[in-house]
Formats: sequence, structure tokens, C-alpha cells
Amino acid sequence: MEPVRALLRIGELSRRLGVSAHVLRAWERRYGVLDPARSEGGYRLYSEVDEHRIRVMQAHLRRGLSTAEAAQAALSEAPAAVEPSPVPPGLPAAVKALARALEGFDEASAETLLDRLLTDFTPETVLRDVLLPFLREMGERWRRGEVTVAQEHFASNVLRARLAALTRGWGRGHGPRALLACAPGEQHDIPLMMFGLVLHRNGWRVSYLGASTPMSDLIDTATAAPPRLIVVSATDPAVLDGLEPDLLRLAGVAPLAIGGRGATETVARAATARLLDGDPITEAERLSA
Repeated sequence: MEPVRALLRIGELSRRLGVSAHVLRAWERRYGVLDPARSEGGYRLYSEVDEHRIRVMQAHLRRGLSTAEAAQAALSEAPAAVEPSPVPPGLPAAVKALARALEGFDEASAETLLDRLLTDFTPETVLRDVLLPFLREMGERWRRGEVTVAQEHFASNVLRARLAALTRGWGRGHGPRALLACAPGEQHDIPLMMFGLVLHRNGWRVSYLGASTPMSDLIDTATAAPPRLIVVSATDPAVLDGLEPDLLRLAGVAPLAIGGRGATETVARAATARLLDGDPITEAERLSA
């Protein structure tokens, strides 16, 4: 891949600048001070040019200019010859390169690629635009018999280890606490790890129970120290069959959400839970907002 400038989701831009995402969107809409690119999935991605303009705008606001005046000054002072970073063609290529490495049991090449991606892009961009598409494609190819169980297990273990390294310390801090668990029988915990990672990057503390958590253990853990949020994940609707009474008990302890492809509106209503029906990165950002 060719070197590219960092592309940020609005949550990361907000964190860096100390300005709420709501305010940033308003400034973008009213004054044109932000000019994001678009990912293939249609998500706004902001460049260092956008970050620079807001920092200039903040400096003028501190000097007493009105918001409109500060925005105009920032636009006039930003380097006119520099265009916002385009969405790099390297991300779709990275999905294919990652598939070649992991399906070929080439851990070293996969780790090198992940190192490069996490240097060039925010974790949110890597998770949403590389790892999620890779996992979806691998799942489809496994169902078609084009990927073996050994290849799927190898790839999952490499990615899980990398995500685990990124989640170190996610239970520390002073923000609200989320308790995350996969439903009993649910072994696919990587999407839930992604969800927790993005929650933590938005200020949450995460208590992670992982794959196939017995409902009795989850209820006992939540009851002993009620969190701000409980999330139960399932990729197969069958693993949630008959769990509505236990989920309802959880919802009586703390606000409950269910997510993953196995979560349905029917189960959510029966358990008085919030349905997280988008991808794990977007849903974590929505909850944080």
C-alpha cells in the first residue's frame, strides 16, 4: 500500500479536539469548515486538514471572535493547496492481502499488514473497513466450502490475539462500565471484542466475559456490581431461543442490549432490550454519543 494520511471517524476527531461530535457536525453543515471524504461504506472520514482547521478555529474563538468569524478565519488560513485525504484504495486491497496471508497460515505477513494498517489508520477504520469485511467474506467462503475449518480457526485466533492486545486496560478509568458477554453456545466473540474496544476508546470501562457465558454467571456478575450497560451477543438466532426470561432478569439489573446477526426484534421486545442491529463499531459509537 502507498503511504496515506490518517483518516479519522468523527468520534476520534472529537476526542482529539475536545469538541463534541454534535458541534463538529453543526460546524461542518453551517460553515463548511470540515470537508470529509467517504469510505466505501459511506462513512465520513476526516483528514489532518480538517483537524488543523478546527484547531485554528478554536484559537480564534479563544481570542473572542464569533463562531462564524472563527470558521471563516480558519478556512482562509488553512493551506489552500492541500486537499482533504481521499479514501485510499489500499483498504479493499488490504482485505484481500489479509485473506491471502491468513488463509496461507502466514502469521508473520498478517501481523506486518495489521501493524501497518494500525499505524496509518485509526482502530475504528481498520475494524470497520478491513477486519469486518474480511470476517464476513471468510464466513461466506467457509459456507461455500472454499475455506477449511483449520483456516478459519487460524485466522480467528490471530485476529483475536491482536484485538486482545488492543484491549489491555479497558476495564480501567472513570467512565461508565459496560458488561459484555456472548450468549451460551455462542463461540464467535470477535465482533463483541470490536464493540468493546470502540466503547473503551469513547470513554467506557469494559468488563468482558467472552464466549459462551452461562446466563446464571452473567446474571450473578451483573447483580454483584450493576454496570451502566449489559450487552449480550449472538451470531445465530438459535442460541437465544428460550433465553427471554433470563434476559428479562438482566434487563431488571441494568439497561440491556442484544447484538449480532442472531439478535432479533422479537427477542429484544420480549426482553425489554435495545436491539443493536448495525455493525459493532457503529453501534458502539451510537451508544457513546
